[in-house]
Amino acid sequence: MTVALIDYPAGNTQSVIYALNRLGIEPILTDDAQKLASADRVIFPGVGEASTAMAHLRHKGLDKLIPTLKQPFLGICLGMQLLCSHSEESDTECLGIIPQRVKLFPKDDLNHQKVPHMGWNTIVPNQNPLWQGLVGEPYFYFVHSYYVEASPYSIAEAHYIVPFTPALQKDNFWAVQFHPEKSAEAGQTVLQNFLNI
Repeated sequence: MTVALIDYPAGNTQSVIYALNRLGIEPILTDDAQKLASADRVIFPGVGEASTAMAHLRHKGLDKLIPTLKQPFLGICLGMQLLCSHSEESDTECLGIIPQRVKLFPKDDLNHQKVPHMGWNTIVPNQNPLWQGLVGEPYFYFVHSYYVEASPYSIAEAHYIVPFTPALQKDNFWAVQFHPEKSAEAGQTVLQNFLNI
């Protein structure tokens, strides 16, 4: 199985590679359109800033390629947000694959919950192959200041300051706001489930 990681200015690429290595996969890191199009699975990692990342995708023509991909595709963190239509971060037009807007978490003066949302949080998963083998409300590791609201594309629920969507699916595109590569056994399960799709 060929697993391609999209190479763009993102901070968590190496940890995703290590997580895949633990599952016996040696992924390729590339921004080459041909290699991405021919891979069996594509993963869109991400820690970074929306407008900078989108500028790189446009420069490489990946903003046109990614929406046409037909193989199972997984966006992680910023990679999830960029699959949406628009982000409030630097007022950025994103890829528009999932018709949702990405919003900044509101201030929480009442409970003093800080932004960014950083640390472990439970999710409530819906029926989806991504959650195969997970029990109850599993914990995952999050680091984000922006979020997506609940929608028909949500495949799980979570709460931090406000209810938000920790995972999305539309057609062959899956996306998670948390970092499976930093989420211990539950995260490894999610990555393995994605590879099995």
